[in-house]
Amino acid sequence: MEMHRGRRLRVAQLGNGPPLILLHGYPDTLQVWSRLAPLLSAAHRVIAFDWPGMGQSEAWPGGATPYDMAERLRILLNDWQLDKAIVLGMDMGGQPALAFAANHRQRVQSLIVMNSLVQWDEKTSWEINLLRRFGWNRFALRYLPGIVFGRALRTFLASGEGLDPPLRSDMWQSFRNSQVREFIIRMCAGYQGTLPHLAQMYPSIDTPTLVLWAEQDKHFPTAHGKRLQATLPNAILQIVPGADHWMAFSM
Repeated sequence: MEMHRGRRLRVAQLGNGPPLILLHGYPDTLQVWSRLAPLLSAAHRVIAFDWPGMGQSEAWPGGATPYDMAERLRILLNDWQLDKAIVLGMDMGGQPALAFAANHRQRVQSLIVMNSLVQWDEKTSWEINLLRRFGWNRFALRYLPGIVFGRALRTFLASGEGLDPPLRSDMWQSFRNSQVREFIIRMCAGYQGTLPHLAQMYPSIDTPTLVLWAEQDKHFPTAHGKRLQATLPNAILQIVPGADHWMAFSM
């Protein structure tokens, strides 16, 4: 645990080299990077953290839009005395990564976006459609957390693949916390309201970008990644054959 702005923040750091920041989505925590981070640490100083308000990190004051999350990332980079970093965002970590690159391009060495809701008008799964409706997501997240969490595990991972019990327990202990879920409700609403505007900023992001997408993502089809790559002026697209949404566990 570290203290930032007077509040606890769970952070994992390993390795040396150019800093690489890993941004998770939900219902996960920093542990979603537990298999990939050690591999990346061979050449980088890898920093993963639980977003304020999620995992084991205490919430910060303010909103929960991608711009608010990007501002928290800026504060953390300042606290870690990092002028520039590689930023990797997955799922609901992808939008803050893009917002940060749009507003602070001089601080992003390169950008990686994985399996994220980056196009407000592209097709998503029925589960995501439900969670994009404020009344429905509020009900599901408040009163049906076990169903939401279980559905995520079944659809984020390849068929027959499961999480190790300690990893599953870490994520469930976070997601079962009603304060975490209330933050996620606000975050879903904030993301839904700002996504059309955020998409208008993509052409201004000239940071070298890798759009890395799972071929079998059940929630955000490859059309999201293809459009993102076509809109960003300095991006390449890599679709990972056979991969699912949580491909960080199998890369």
